[in-house]
Amino acid sequence: EDVFARFDAQPVASASIAQVHFARLRDEVDRHHAEGGREVAVKVLRPGMLDVIDDDLAIMRSLAGWVERLWADGKRLKPREVVGEFEKHLGDELDLTREAANASQLRRNFLNSPLLLVPEVHWDWCTTEVMVMERMHGTPVSQIATLREQGIDLKKLSREGVEIFFTQVFRNGFFHADMHPGNIFVTPGGQYIALDFGIMGTLTETDKQYLARNFLAFFKRDYREVALAHIESGWVASDVSVEQFETAIRAVCEPIFNKPLKDISFGRVLIRLFHTARKFGLIIQPQLSML
Repeated sequence: EDVFARFDAQPVASASIAQVHFARLRDEVDRHHAEGGREVAVKVLRPGMLDVIDDDLAIMRSLAGWVERLWADGKRLKPREVVGEFEKHLGDELDLTREAANASQLRRNFLNSPLLLVPEVHWDWCTTEVMVMERMHGTPVSQIATLREQGIDLKKLSREGVEIFFTQVFRNGFFHADMHPGNIFVTPGGQYIALDFGIMGTLTETDKQYLARNFLAFFKRDYREVALAHIESGWVASDVSVEQFETAIRAVCEPIFNKPLKDISFGRVLIRLFHTARKFGLIIQPQLSML
């Protein structure tokens, strides 16, 4: 009551770690609304979460250790390092001031962009357990029928979604790593809105160079360049036959080129990729696991 002119007790979103309530600040009167100041969304951490997550992580660390010791592929997959990466991001999710800082950074990266809106953080009301941000109005990206009714150009939306992601990865090296439909909304004007910034990924210049080289080679179907990029970056041992690795990559990729997305079985593609990775001893890089 001290902080908010109105606070909706019923949450609008509820997840395992936190829930979100709509409210209105007392800080300044909005001339459009007699009831008080700016509309906000308030994210509140659930009590007692730290102990629950500590227990879960202890189990994951134990399992990762067993995988490394008992499975031939265990060391190559680096399960303990992957759990460590996961633990780091979970730690970020439990401190809402970190999430608020992530939101603030992403908003700054896309300030005045016609592609992406990111809510403003109201820092005066943020703590480690409460985050207060601008309320955003839009439609979840998965509600295709509603978007069509609003006259949204879905092909344009698709192109801009790819551009937003590539901009985050290759220009900023800082990207939203939890992009399920509940976290991506679209304004009636067709602009994307990003929400929930607990899980963000960062990339070094070396990571970006490696990814760019691979993407370009894939799009050109230059499988030898893909093979060389993996070997020269140390992802694959230097004594691997470039010719054999190139042939294996071609066998995975050629069947899916020129096919529409709806006709591609990603499960099948992933299985082929894992088989190829195992055969050539591909080392998983934990810093790219978020990507």
